[in-house]
Amino acid sequence: MAEIDFVAHEAEYTKDGTVDLKGNPILKSKSGGWNACFFVVVYEVFERMAYYGISSNLVLYLTEKLHQGTVASSNNVTNWGGTIWMTPVIGAYIADAHLGRYRTFVLSALIYILGMCLLTISVSLPSLRPPPCGLNTSDPTCSNKKASTFQLAFFFLSLYTLAIGTGGTKPNISTIGADQFDVLDSKERTQKPSFFNWWMFSIFFGTLFANTVLVYIQDNVGWTVGYALPTIGLVISVAIFLAGTPFYRHKLPSDSPLTKMARVLVAACKKWKAPVPSDPEELHELDLADYKKKKQFMMESTTSLRF
Repeated sequence: MAEIDFVAHEAEYTKDGTVDLKGNPILKSKSGGWNACFFVVVYEVFERMAYYGISSNLVLYLTEKLHQGTVASSNNVTNWGGTIWMTPVIGAYIADAHLGRYRTFVLSALIYILGMCLLTISVSLPSLRPPPCGLNTSDPTCSNKKASTFQLAFFFLSLYTLAIGTGGTKPNISTIGADQFDVLDSKERTQKPSFFNWWMFSIFFGTLFANTVLVYIQDNVGWTVGYALPTIGLVISVAIFLAGTPFYRHKLPSDSPLTKMARVLVAACKKWKAPVPSDPEELHELDLADYKKKKQFMMESTTSLRF
């Protein structure tokens, strides 16, 4: 009877090594699944609205309000966009090797909000942009009303602060959602693909709203309102994410994934002439029972990539 109770007790906890925020084993019934992923998906809707609400019309703001040339504006936006896609490499490393996904995400989200607030201030205060010029003004060519060094520095400081924030949020939010499903549980394993379906839907819905409604507001109502709305949306999205904290499952930080990949490459070079065993189970360093005992996931071998 005692053994049955022990097995039943073990079945209540996740099997994939996920824990609570304090590092303790976590109950399945009180965490993870769609109860947790609801907050993640809703966050992504508002976050994509915020990001594309800024990026979609950025060239227009640089040319019309900061009086930069089209080539210079496009180049600046391209450089900023490239940074947006490079910083996640650093954010992913910090999360996996040091702080964990949740703490890295929360810290980066605060930096993200700071960048959005600074950007909204930049487009709102007349002292942070040059006087108007162009048609129906005293300076139709904008030759004497270029943005000052300080005005440009404040604007781009805001943009790149935002880029640093997205570096920690972008690579971790989807993996936080994936962590809410125990792949060693047959029921939760089948629910995981559904999460990614809704995840992509949230991205496209938020992007659609930003590229239509927010862009229209920026062009026809004003830049202050057009930037304040995505900023408020981002604050709401982070608040929604934090509200789901009691339900989240967490993966503990481990070694740097870069180190692990380097070990794989070194091992592959050393063993490239080694004979391949006929039994796929002999390719793994642990027995199946050891994987289950240590709550580790075993990746099945495949012949499709053999060469």
